[in-house]
Amino acid sequence: MTNPSSAMPASTTGVGGGCPMGAGTGAVQLGGPGFTAEPQALYRSMRREHGPVVPVELPGGFPAWLVIGYRELHQVTSDGELYPRDVSLWNQWENIPADWPLLPMVGTPMPSIYFTAGAEHRRHVEMVVPALEGADPFEIRQHCEQLADRLIDAVCSRGTAYLVAEFAEPLPVLVLARLVGFPDDEGADIARVLKDLADGGPDAQKAHQRFGEHMHRLVAAKRAYPGDDVTSRMLAHPEPFTDEEYALDLMAITAAGHLTTADWIGNSTRLMLTEDQFADALSGGRHSVAEAMNEVLWEDGPTQILAGRWAARDSRLGGRNIARGDMLLLGLGAANADPHIRQQVTASAVRSGQGGNSAHLAFSHGEYRCPFPAQEIAEIIARTGIEVLLDRLPDLELAVPATELVRRPSAFLRGTTALPVRFTPVRTTGDAL
Repeated sequence: MTNPSSAMPASTTGVGGGCPMGAGTGAVQLGGPGFTAEPQALYRSMRREHGPVVPVELPGGFPAWLVIGYRELHQVTSDGELYPRDVSLWNQWENIPADWPLLPMVGTPMPSIYFTAGAEHRRHVEMVVPALEGADPFEIRQHCEQLADRLIDAVCSRGTAYLVAEFAEPLPVLVLARLVGFPDDEGADIARVLKDLADGGPDAQKAHQRFGEHMHRLVAAKRAYPGDDVTSRMLAHPEPFTDEEYALDLMAITAAGHLTTADWIGNSTRLMLTEDQFADALSGGRHSVAEAMNEVLWEDGPTQILAGRWAARDSRLGGRNIARGDMLLLGLGAANADPHIRQQVTASAVRSGQGGNSAHLAFSHGEYRCPFPAQEIAEIIARTGIEVLLDRLPDLELAVPATELVRRPSAFLRGTTALPVRFTPVRTTGDAL
C-alpha cells in the first residue's frame, strides 16, 4: 500500500506540449517501452549516464528529478523538512493544464493523509494508523480466505481463468471494503469503481465521483451505527475531523491498497509460474510463496516510481543542484536495484544464512512511507490469496507463453495486464464431496 494514485489512470506515457525545460536538456522522457519491458536495464543505463539523480521529463514536457540511488532516496525520504510531500511547493504549477494526465497521481493540496504535509499530515496519521492497527490479523486472513474461495469458485469448474481480472484485482478491494465497514454487496461495486479508475477510460471521472459518494455514505452510516471496523475506529478518534477528511482518508486507504496489492499477487504468481526457482510453491511450498513475494518487492515491485517530494529550498543531491520547488520522483524500483545496496544485501544474506531481506524500499521510507499496519494488511491479503489459489488449483500453469504476457503501460506502476492460466477443473467449495 503505497499511493492512493494507484487507483488513477496508469496509461500516462504520452508526451504533449512544451515547457521551458525540454528534450534539449538531456532529460530522460518518463515513458515508453523501456519502462515497461525491461525497466532494470533502463535504470542501469540511467545510472551510467546520469548518476543517482536523473533529470527526467514528465508527459507534457515538465521537468522533474528521478532519484534512483538507494542512498540518495533514503536521504530524501528521511528529511521531511527539506523534501516534504507538499505538492503546493511545485514550481511548475503555473504551467500545468487542468487536464494534465498525471494530475490525479501527483495530486493537489487536499485534507487527506496522502496529500498533506508536516503537522497536518501527522494529525491524519494519528487518526488513521490506530484505526488500521485495530484490525485483527486472524480476521483479515479469514476474510481473505473466504473471499478468495468465492472468486475461485466462479472459475474453478471451467479449467481456465484470467487471474488478474478474475482474482488478483478484485480480491484486495473486497477484503479492504469489509475492513473499512462496507457490506459485501457494496464492496463489489467499490471493486468496479476502482477498476474503472485504474483503466483511466471515459468512465474514470464518474467512477471517482461514485468512489467519494460511497465513502461519504459509509461515514454517515458508521456515525449512526458504529461497528468493529476501520471507519468506526476513525470516527472514535478523540480529535474531530470533517466528513470530507474522513471520506478522503478512507478513499486513500482503499485506493492505496488496491492495485499495489493486486500487482503484488499478480507479479508473485507470475514469478512462480515462470521461474523454476519457485516451482515448489505450486506443490504447497509455503516458504517459496514468501520468498517469491519478497523477491517481487526487490525486483518487480508494484510501485516503481512514486510521486513525489518537493524541495523546500535550494539543495544539493547526488551531485545535482536541486532548485526550490523542484519535483523529486522516488525511483523505488531503481533504488532497490542499486548495485551498492545489492552487494550489501547479498553479503548480509550469506552471513545470516537467510535467502530473504526486507531492506527494500517497496513501501517507501521515512515519515511518508506506507504505514506499517497497512503493509501488514497488504502482506496478509497477498500471501493468503496466493496460498488459497495454489491450494485450490495445484496444477496451475500459464495458458500462453511467458513472452506473450503484457505489462501495464506505465513508468510508475509495475503489473501484468492479464495472466491467463489453465488447470484441472475442480469442485466449488459448495459442492458435495
